[in-house]
Amino acid sequence: MKKFTERLFHTQVDKVMQRRRARVMTAGEEHAKPRTRLIELAIQYFKKEGYKVNRQNVVMEGYSGENRYFDLIVQKGRLEQGVWVRDWNRTVGVNLIIWLDTASEDVGLGSPIMIAEKFSDHAKSYSNRRKITLLTKQKIGSFL
Repeated sequence: MKKFTERLFHTQVDKVMQRRRARVMTAGEEHAKPRTRLIELAIQYFKKEGYKVNRQNVVMEGYSGENRYFDLIVQKGRLEQGVWVRDWNRTVGVNLIIWLDTASEDVGLGSPIMIAEKFSDHAKSYSNRRKITLLTKQKIGSFL
């Protein structure tokens, strides 16, 4: 019963996030420029690491019937991973990592990747347990 209620909770949370994301996607161009720059850096990073990067078809229908949104889909060998890029000037919390994990699991993708400025300790702990890759802007910038 616990697993069902957790899944129900995450499905409801994903619906809220989709509504928020739709509002953000329709926001003015001034908000898109920095994020686009970070996405471009991420694409360069993944290509240097030997990944195939897909910017199209980043909306996937999950097993739950909900549409799941990703900023990028990267593939290395048989492993396909969803990527979220958050260019915020604040710490990314565990709730966002859980939403990424749930979305990735729902569409059948492997361990997801989150790119952001910095992460909370709880987010780092959860990602270590669930094999989620956390990348910072500094790590990507120093690699290029």
